[in-house]
Amino acid sequence: MRKLALAGGSSGIHASMAAAAIINRLPRSIRSVQANASPNEILAQIQSEVRAMNERHGARISEIEASLIEHASARSALMLNGADGGGPVNAAAARREREALGSFVKSGDMSALSGLSPKAAMSTDSNPDGGYTVLPNMANEIRQRVFDISPVGRLARYYPLATGNSFEEPFDMDEVGAEWVGETQSRPALDTAQLAMFEVVLHEIYTSQHVTQRLLDDSNYNIGAWLEGKIATKFAIKEGAAFVSGDGVLKPRGLLTYPTDLASDKTRARDKIQHIVTGASGAFASSNPADALLNVVYSLRAPYRPNARWLMNLATAGVVRKFKDGQGNYLWTDSVVTGQPATFAGFPVELDEEMPDIAANAFPVAFGDFRQAYTVVDRPGMKLLRDPFTAKPHVVFYAYRRVGGGVHNKEAIKLLKVAA
Repeated sequence: MRKLALAGGSSGIHASMAAAAIINRLPRSIRSVQANASPNEILAQIQSEVRAMNERHGARISEIEASLIEHASARSALMLNGADGGGPVNAAAARREREALGSFVKSGDMSALSGLSPKAAMSTDSNPDGGYTVLPNMANEIRQRVFDISPVGRLARYYPLATGNSFEEPFDMDEVGAEWVGETQSRPALDTAQLAMFEVVLHEIYTSQHVTQRLLDDSNYNIGAWLEGKIATKFAIKEGAAFVSGDGVLKPRGLLTYPTDLASDKTRARDKIQHIVTGASGAFASSNPADALLNVVYSLRAPYRPNARWLMNLATAGVVRKFKDGQGNYLWTDSVVTGQPATFAGFPVELDEEMPDIAANAFPVAFGDFRQAYTVVDRPGMKLLRDPFTAKPHVVFYAYRRVGGGVHNKEAIKLLKVAA
């Protein structure tokens, strides 16, 4: 630098001053060696300091990014569980997801989904070749629609499973023995409680929709919302039917598929549900038909009655709502509050079209606390695949999710059997 100043005149002086200004801005560790160091040594020192600075700042930036991702994930989880003040599905998030889904449906462009919540972005839940992606808000909307169609799904105890293939829970099969004894009497062995394991296995349900490529190219309709509605309805109907009458093979086990017995809770085997008969074959008894339903009410023990409800289809309700007491008063009471169910004998009535009609040996009516009786489990989220190749000129949309269900407390529910 000193040689440059001597040789260059005033321009050299200016260059020297500029260099000095630059050096003064350098870290102290570099300025301490610049007087006796060659330009190459100074450059090497600068590069070393820059690398060290990048490493320090890079580590800090990584920490900040990790923290932001953690907070975003927590925020998404809160939104999915209704903690965002907007109910079970955040309206703005759901709208953005439908718009992104619409773009994906029309074009197959996976980048349209990249702006969704962290769980919905392309990550470990994605298949870059096949086009899989998790749609959490959509899945939550589907579960809500299951509730609307299936009262059992809405009233049951619900557990989401983040990992694993099944839900397990120990339950008490019996009571411990106890006897009065004198001071010096022997204490013989008594009955001990038996624990068993209740298990609900996840089962897979799928659907597929065919849409022509021309419709996708030309339509201004909200294809994303349409596809969501179609898939939601299909899943809702299938799941609702399984919660009532599914045989448990590759599907949830329905509450009407368990063995039943006339015996009361005190004497009945714990693996059976109690049923009450109508008193006539293929119908209600011709005289005092409501007595069978009142017998159902009083067969349910007191701990389960506060939240008990009736479950029947519309045809059965049309028969039951005509029943009267001894003074000629209807036992059925229509609700005067919008959105609230009617009541029979003081208990709310839920209408479920999956319940069977009145027929010989059928179980058209169930009564009990369904939250204490039935468990629904599922894996939150749904996978969607857009396939434009195998069914040309159609584009096939394949979707699936996993759900299970079963009765965990057979004392909390009673069934009405059409029999003499």
